[in-house]
This record gives sequence, structure tokens and C-alpha cells, in this order.
Amino acid sequence: MPNNNTIEGTKIVNHEIAKEITKDGAFNRQKNRFTTPFGNQSGELPVEAGRYRLLWARICPWAHRAVIVRELLGLQDVISLGTASPVRTENGWEFSLDEGGVDPVLGIRYLPDIYAETDPDYSGRATVPTVVDVLERKVVNNDYFRLTHYFETAFKPFHKEGAPDLYPEELRAEIDEFNELLFHEVNNGVYKAGFAHSQAAYEQAYDVLFTRLDQLEERLSAQRYLFGDSITDSDVRFYVTLVRFDAAYYSVFRTNRNRIIDFPNLWNYAKDLYQTPGFGDTTDFDSIKRGYQLGNHANNPHQLLAKGPDVSIWNEPHNRHRFS
Repeated sequence: MPNNNTIEGTKIVNHEIAKEITKDGAFNRQKNRFTTPFGNQSGELPVEAGRYRLLWARICPWAHRAVIVRELLGLQDVISLGTASPVRTENGWEFSLDEGGVDPVLGIRYLPDIYAETDPDYSGRATVPTVVDVLERKVVNNDYFRLTHYFETAFKPFHKEGAPDLYPEELRAEIDEFNELLFHEVNNGVYKAGFAHSQAAYEQAYDVLFTRLDQLEERLSAQRYLFGDSITDSDVRFYVTLVRFDAAYYSVFRTNRNRIIDFPNLWNYAKDLYQTPGFGDTTDFDSIKRGYQLGNHANNPHQLLAKGPDVSIWNEPHNRHRFS
């Protein structure tokens, strides 16, 4: 591998430290490159069944939330799914789980292959989730922040009968405001702590994270979900962080003031979601542990995989029914 952290034969970088650490040691996540929205207007990506392939890795919370929404809305036969290994390699996300070590639809071994094919000058990281237009064979969207909203709105004609309204029109302004805060302080907050290169940046992210978790613990003391009695897009976004917290972030990212099981309301809320179809059945704790502990961003020279925690407790009863 070249010494400049780029993947051989491309301009694509293979690690967050290449371009996403500021001078003061803080983690500043890269902006998404492929952000064209899905829709029916000029310049938007056409909404068609069978045209797109969603590429993900089970470790990744940004990708996981897209897969959860795909399941909840019944889009499995509309948007195909390609799964990379949870352990990111020095060549990027690898499709080693598939026969022959390549994605069976795109024929690529590594995710950066399709990025470089789409844009030879792309010089960021190749990230999941990635949506590929199979007909044109190119990356068309890696905008994890808005992708679930496109599934919830633009793809509504393809929703299954009785699909939940995860992004109700009357709550969209509130959901958008909440999701922005949740992203900066919690979803990405754990990464700000985990990828920090200075004590000050780490402690700032740590304090912001737990202050917000304390507030969300209080919020969920009086209602079943973040916006009342129905699951919304915000619950999906919060869940993917909660389900990774004790198994990965607590130790690997040093976010260790409390575990999620130490928060009575957050823990029961997380179990409630885990036991809801679409959530727990798309959650793979082994992949989560392997991805964070053995990947190329982990400081684990002997490649030791932690034996715990006990994940069977996620199936224990919760107390959230009292709100419905």
C-alpha cells in the first residue's frame, strides 16, 4: 500500500485519519459526494423498482438504518442488497462474504472499485451505505443522512400494504430538527470521541454525548418512542447507535461513563425496538464486534475479539407497553 493512505490505482483514501482529523485533534466527518435526490423532478434519480442496489456492511450504523427502513417499508424486492464483510480492509469494504469474493450483481471485490469506476477523480473514502444504479453501473447516492427519507417519501408507491409512516408530514420539521441534533451529539458523537487525536477533543465529545443521553433518558421516561406512540425515522437513527454502544463504543471508543443497560428507560426502549421486526433481525452483534475491534481503524495488534458482552439479554422483557 502507498504511504499516503490512498488505495492503489485510485485517489480514494482508506482511513478516516487521512483527511478527517483537524489540527486540534478533532474528528470532522467527510461530506457526502453523491447526493442527488430520488424523485420525479428534472435532475433527480428516477424512482424505479429493480434499478438500484444498496451496498452495506452490518457493522455500519449509517448503513444499518437504511436497511431497517427498507425492511419496515417492504422495499426488499424493489431495492436489492449487497453485503460487505464487517471488517474493513486496507483496500476498503470487501465483498468477501459472496462466492468468489465479489458482489454477485456488480462483480466488484472492493467498494472503492465502483467509486473509482464512477468518478476516477474521487478522493474521499468509499462509504456505506452506497446506492448503485445497476443499469448505468455507477454510484448515484451515498447520502446516508437523507437516504432513509428518500425511501420513506420518493419510494412510497412501492411501500407494502400497512407500512408504517416513519416520516409523517406533520412531524417532519420536528423530526428534522431532532435528527440534526442526534447526529452531531450522539450518532456521530461516539465517533468524535473514538477518533479524537487529542485529550481535549475526546473529552468534549464525551461530555456532549452523555449530556444528551441523560436528556433522552428523561424524554423516554414519559413516552414509548421519541415522538409518542409510533416509531419514526428518529427512532431508527437512535437505535443503531444504542445497539452498538455496549458491544463496541463503550470499550473501543472509550465512551465509558455508562453502558446503555445502565439507563433504565434507554435500555428498555432499545430492547423494545430490537424485538420489533426489522430491527433485531437486521442486527448482527458478531459483525458489530468484529468490525469495530478487528477493522483497520482498531488499535488491536493481536486481533483479539472480546468474548462479551452477553447479547441474549436483548430478548428479555421490556416495560414499554405501559405507554401504549
